[in-house]
Amino acid sequence: MNFNFELILFYAVVISGLISLFDILFLAKKRQRANVKKIPMIIDYARSFFPVLLLVFLLRSFLFEPFRIPSGSLKPTLDVGDLILVNKFDYGIRLPVIHKKIFAWGEPKRGDIMVFRCPYNPSIDFIKRVIGLPGDRISYIDKTLYVNGQKASQQFVKNTTDLDDGGSIIDVTLKEEDFLGIKHAIYQMQDHPNDDVKEFVVPKGMYYVMGDNRDGSADSRYWGFVPDENIVGKAKLIWMSWDGNQYNVRWNRIGKTII
Repeated sequence: MNFNFELILFYAVVISGLISLFDILFLAKKRQRANVKKIPMIIDYARSFFPVLLLVFLLRSFLFEPFRIPSGSLKPTLDVGDLILVNKFDYGIRLPVIHKKIFAWGEPKRGDIMVFRCPYNPSIDFIKRVIGLPGDRISYIDKTLYVNGQKASQQFVKNTTDLDDGGSIIDVTLKEEDFLGIKHAIYQMQDHPNDDVKEFVVPKGMYYVMGDNRDGSADSRYWGFVPDENIVGKAKLIWMSWDGNQYNVRWNRIGKTII
């Protein structure tokens, strides 16, 4: 079951706010006239938590939202258990809950790591790297990206091992990809099929995204484009990282900016 935390928080703000307002306008005066000092528990809780809930809701809706990396699709850039901050205003301000953009002063750029609502199930948030902007010509041949005819060159770093999402050890090749001037690490599995994608054009209002774990990512190659209205924000910083296999904190990852 997927819980819509944003909607739950919104309802909590509205309910606690209405209870607080009703108490201020009507009940508090009656208690004062009757010289009753004890505040009913539900009203006391509502008036205590409303300012905190409202502050969290506003910060989360318009500034920064925490996000936990649920899978290895962006390895080695982001690992399972990384807790990151997502910038909500770089791509414009959107109203919470209904997600309508009201100020559009920024757009995703190629190479950005972006959080968005899954196109086929908007109740789930995904995170991938932006590969194609509206109007871009994209192809993926022999595990190599081409954008508008330019090749994203790859440099071999080493052969190594990794854990898949099920905890099994797999062989991977670590490479550095130069994605139109943005250098970042990627994983490839040599025994995995190429999954070639013939050249196409990204439609207007859409984005093409992929994971850095190229052979271990379900992304636009399989389920299509990300509509602009599904965008949540830009991944900025790892503020905590928890290794679920070793049950410890990855101190060396804390504070890393996300590129």
